[in-house]
Amino acid sequence: MKKLTANQVAIGIKEYLMMTFGILFYTFAWIACIIPAHGTGGGATGLSLVLCAALENLFGFQVSIGTMAFIVNGILLLFAGFIIGWKFGIKTIFCIIILPLGLDFFTAVLPPFQEWLVTKGVIAAGSISIFGNLEPILLVIMGGLLSGVGIYFCLMQGGSTGGVDIVALLINKYHPINYGRVVIVHDSAVILASLLVGNGPETVIYGFLMTIVFSITADAMLNGNQQSNQVLVISHEHDRIAEEITAQAHRGVTMLNGMGWYTKEPSQVVMVICRKRETNDILKIVKSVDATAFCSVASVTGVYGKGFGLIGGGMLNGIQQDKK
Repeated sequence: MKKLTANQVAIGIKEYLMMTFGILFYTFAWIACIIPAHGTGGGATGLSLVLCAALENLFGFQVSIGTMAFIVNGILLLFAGFIIGWKFGIKTIFCIIILPLGLDFFTAVLPPFQEWLVTKGVIAAGSISIFGNLEPILLVIMGGLLSGVGIYFCLMQGGSTGGVDIVALLINKYHPINYGRVVIVHDSAVILASLLVGNGPETVIYGFLMTIVFSITADAMLNGNQQSNQVLVISHEHDRIAEEITAQAHRGVTMLNGMGWYTKEPSQVVMVICRKRETNDILKIVKSVDATAFCSVASVTGVYGKGFGLIGGGMLNGIQQDKK
């Protein structure tokens, strides 16, 4: 068995703490914003909300949303395990456990906290949420933003909340369908199903609005963190520039053979792939070595390899195996 180093243990602890923080942020958004505004959404949480309402309306049986989320994800995991194998990452299972705990925790804690805010005069009596009497549409938008941020923290550490991811895995076992299409169909079906449990059309509208805001927020944060640039530098000081970039910016450098067509002289082109936020540092290093160097900067997507993303990585792969 490979012995873990102290650094690996520290990184592992940090990842699980960040996933816990992300899931709690996500569940807070649902209990504090989306549900008080009579909104809904997709995923396992939205489906759990619909099923809880159905059980209460049909049988008068109350189940907490956290318990229902655990049951939904548990059933999906069992189906997936028997159909496609038990290759689920520990991080996915961890997030699926934390999700219902967070939902039930905030369901129990926020109402007393809201009453305390009323007694202190922070919000008015009869407020629909801890944020006071905000318009429902504003609460839904806030819920979409907060839940998107929470899922971002979770996904960045290799976690997954299950739900649609598991459904997509099951469908792709027999019919290769784009993940985004599965999400759209699943979330739309869940949101429309809220009409069957006594919710009005405003709930459906809020549900689609929340899903749009949630998706845009999560995608923007994920893409913003992963955006990269390709820097090409043509200079007679290419050796020194490469050395300085390697030593100061700690980025890999590739030398490309080139030729100036006007002079017909061979030249070396320094190529660097870096995060977007590191581009200015790279250019400053080039300027300090050769202020007359010719540089070009281009945005690139899908950068894979050491220091960047994993080849073939994504939502469906992340649910089956951890990053570490």
